[in-house]
Amino acid sequence: MTAILQFKNIEKKYNDKAIIKDFNLEIEQGEFLCMIGSSGSGKTTLLKMINGLILPDHGSVLVNGKNIQEEDLITLRRSIGYCIQGSVLFPHMNVEENISYVPNLWNKRDKQKTKAAVAKWMKIVGLSDELRTRYPSELSGGQQQRVGIARALAASPNILLMDEPFGAVDEITRKQLQKEIKDIHQKTGITIIFVTHDINEALTLGTKILVLDQGQIQQFAPPKTIVEQPANEYVERLLNGKTIPIK
Repeated sequence: MTAILQFKNIEKKYNDKAIIKDFNLEIEQGEFLCMIGSSGSGKTTLLKMINGLILPDHGSVLVNGKNIQEEDLITLRRSIGYCIQGSVLFPHMNVEENISYVPNLWNKRDKQKTKAAVAKWMKIVGLSDELRTRYPSELSGGQQQRVGIARALAASPNILLMDEPFGAVDEITRKQLQKEIKDIHQKTGITIIFVTHDINEALTLGTKILVLDQGQIQQFAPPKTIVEQPANEYVERLLNGKTIPIK
């Protein structure tokens, strides 16, 4: 398999405190990687380094073999889907306009191509066509999150970054969204990097799980290995007996 993402000797400090130190990792194309760890472990910092929202103090981040600091970061961000917790939709735009935002930047005058992308992703994430003209304030929390996912995917990125995207919705909606994102991954083969605080969510979704503590890798392995062969006491505490069947 080809490494689509590489972290090489990454270091990052905030207020002279090292959050990440000498971090190295390769993520293969098509993985669904779930990053999990305590607050302050560096999950979101690493996620945001992939699209250049945060830059390392030392080391390099490579996307498709290219150092992002040698690339145009705006173009890079348009080519990587990004979905976070809660609604970050443009409130003055309706559903279709929100989802169309990045495809319009790419497709320019090809409005039919953009319309087709909107229709495709609305259907995939479970949004009925009648919602096209509604505004974010007229949607439920789950519908808003689905629009956010559709918007992140509408430009057909190779990489999708998700930072606790389902943390603000109720449990039933969360389960539905988990199923939908897993189906999207299986159908598209997109590489997904997914930050979560929920070990069961990580075990359900991930093809690989990265367990972090204080910016250090505690374990990087498939869910089955995490459950059956936890690498250390930290991983065992994280599991805390709340394991689920791994198929």
